[in-house]
Amino acid sequence: MFEFRDLFQWDRFITPTIIKTFYWLVIALIILFGISGIFSGLAAMAISPFGGFILVLSSLASIVVGIICARIGSEFILIVFRINEHLGAIRDQGQGQH
Repeated sequence: MFEFRDLFQWDRFITPTIIKTFYWLVIALIILFGISGIFSGLAAMAISPFGGFILVLSSLASIVVGIICARIGSEFILIVFRINEHLGAIRDQGQGQH
């Protein structure tokens, strides 16, 4: 975890430690919006059964696609920070040889 003083120092990145929290918040929002879409589809079935059914299916599909996209985005951010760490280690190793 990070300390409050880490917010004011640039020696260490805090994003890798808080990205998981943001990931779970995004997942919660995706699920809430998906459930909202499902209920809207169920309500629309009273007016147009086919249109409501399509809305329910698209809401379920959007939940799955949203979760996958959130995971890919989070992993991309973590990979960028991991690349930075590895490049720093390579740089430090190269400076030790000179």
